[in-house]
Amino acid sequence: MKRRAIYPGSFDPITNGHLDVVDRAIRLFDEVIVAVAVNIGKEPLFTVKERREMLRRSVGHMPNVSVDSFDNLLVDYARQKGAVAVVRGLRAVSDFEFEFQMALMNRSLEPRVETVFLMPKDSYAYLSSRMIKEIVRLGGSAKGFVPPFVEVALQRRLGKGGRR
Repeated sequence: MKRRAIYPGSFDPITNGHLDVVDRAIRLFDEVIVAVAVNIGKEPLFTVKERREMLRRSVGHMPNVSVDSFDNLLVDYARQKGAVAVVRGLRAVSDFEFEFQMALMNRSLEPRVETVFLMPKDSYAYLSSRMIKEIVRLGGSAKGFVPPFVEVALQRRLGKGGRR
């Protein structure tokens, strides 16, 4: 039986830190599904379809990595996909408390699905989609923080003349 993991997130947009976590996860699992979580409480910059496409372009070359999206409970989605684990990236200690609480809740809801925390490379530990959007919104460059085509999309959406 294949050991499948789900790497959920908003990925609005995907960063090089996210990609580093995917690369680490695929070393541990036979298959990784990178899944855009639809969160009605957030107003994303990119649509679910746009985020899925960015993910496909970013991970399409990685063997045994696929892209999907879901709008139900993560544990229900993991169960539906036959996943044995949920992968979560931890950048700093400040991420831990929230992620720890979520992992315990998910374990309570579905004890057969483990949560695995992975840390990105040190050089990506400070990256967040929110920070990158703010940098671009204020006229800065996202080069080196996101794949080049994501930087272009950010500039179109947020740069001078962008909508937000």
